[in-house]
Amino acid sequence: MHSSHSPAESAPDADRAAPGFDVIIAGCGPTGAVLAAELRLHDVRVLVLDKETEPVSFVRIVGLHMRSLELMAMRGLLDRLLEHGRRRPAGGFFAAIDKPVPTGLDSTHAYLLGIPQPVIVGLLEEHAIALGAQVRRGCAVAGVEQDDAGVTVTLADGEQLRARYLVGCDGGRSTVRKLLGVGFPGEPARTETLMGELEVGVPPEEIAAKVADIGRTNRRFSLRPFGAGVYQVIVPVAGVSDRAEPPTIEDFRQQLRAVAGTDFGVHSPRWMSRFGDATRLAERYRVGRVLLAGDAAHIHPPIGGQGLNLGVQDAFNLGWKLAAQIRGWAPKPLLDTYQAERQPVAADVLDNTRAQMELSSTEPGPQAVRRLLTELMDFDEVNRHLIEKIAAINIRYDFGAGPDLLGRRMRDIELKQGNLYGLLHRGRGLLLDRTERLTVGRWSNRVDHVADPTAALDVPGVLLRPDGHVAWVGDDQRDLDDHLARWFGSGEAVHALADGGHATRRR
Repeated sequence: MHSSHSPAESAPDADRAAPGFDVIIAGCGPTGAVLAAELRLHDVRVLVLDKETEPVSFVRIVGLHMRSLELMAMRGLLDRLLEHGRRRPAGGFFAAIDKPVPTGLDSTHAYLLGIPQPVIVGLLEEHAIALGAQVRRGCAVAGVEQDDAGVTVTLADGEQLRARYLVGCDGGRSTVRKLLGVGFPGEPARTETLMGELEVGVPPEEIAAKVADIGRTNRRFSLRPFGAGVYQVIVPVAGVSDRAEPPTIEDFRQQLRAVAGTDFGVHSPRWMSRFGDATRLAERYRVGRVLLAGDAAHIHPPIGGQGLNLGVQDAFNLGWKLAAQIRGWAPKPLLDTYQAERQPVAADVLDNTRAQMELSSTEPGPQAVRRLLTELMDFDEVNRHLIEKIAAINIRYDFGAGPDLLGRRMRDIELKQGNLYGLLHRGRGLLLDRTERLTVGRWSNRVDHVADPTAALDVPGVLLRPDGHVAWVGDDQRDLDDHLARWFGSGEAVHALADGGHATRRR
């Protein structure tokens, strides 16, 4: 296996000066596919490698929370996803404490979208390929070496590929992260849970009564009907086993009998898996020309359904910044803001899943805290705060002092030119100007300008980054120019790629 070197440690070879790709992405799950598409919006040459020969086929239902739905709408993908998903109320997510949907949720997509995992993975991969990304399956990364000119990726069969950058989106057991030697501190799994979709052999009334009885004390046990005799089965396990070993139908029967006194006649599984409560966060998201995103950078229990969403949101944050670096216009600190912004968000998700797992314990102390929190969530403000935390619409990046809107994401609003998110499909910045006096000037090749005095804004103007976060608020042109330079570079119409190659052209 090749070791990882920082660019300062290894001089470029002559034959390595022109990598075949701008970016290689390891892993073609939702995070990798979204990142590939975001890069292609800026004409970045992308190759996605996945060690699996075929996409995931088992029909597991995953949930897209509000912020992820907004991001999909920003790229014109949401309508296609809605065709294949089922909307659920945006309530009762935190520790599965059953409370109604809070009032005043600040999103036009205030619901959860349940969608089969193969469908969302397939749609996101198709989107990336349609934009020009290349995807190669059955290609496992075995070595990574970087120098001043780029990164050499060695595959398990010995083939070597070159790119300017590599991004590890290869999951919780990330090979890329291990090859980099990046620490992954946190807690190992202490508990384990079996999850699957199986058919049952007893009447629904019998299942409902048993689940209601056990659910009073065991929050990690459930059987939820999907129709046609199929149930999602979640059952805790005594002890922790090797997660690499998939569970068997007999494992499910044994644990169901141990917890419920019956195995409910489960048979004909659609899929079966096990998960633990390991909680870990990568010490660094970037080492030179190699970056980490998604589960490669953070793992946590699936309670609250935040994992896929956290990874997809990483990709939207990173994509335009990495593209700017490659296209040659990125201000020097821009790429480093990826870790600065996303690592604290992941740390917060890890903390709220730790809290939710504690509240799921059957011990008297955690149960007492759960009862107290259940009371507190009767206050709409508390309920809303916890739901907005899980849905990721309460995130505020630290852009320095300024109005409360600064650093937050903008909700979708109606404009004369159409809805706001519909104007963000190309992944460019956007100046929304109620004064009709502002201009994007020499940044017009990467920032759009929409003048609309009727826009439903409480401020004169906002500058949006490509990920929809507010980078500036105000009405002063000189101040705006300073912020355009901070996020979108010098504003020159044409300049060479940072790593060599063709020039950036005004669009």
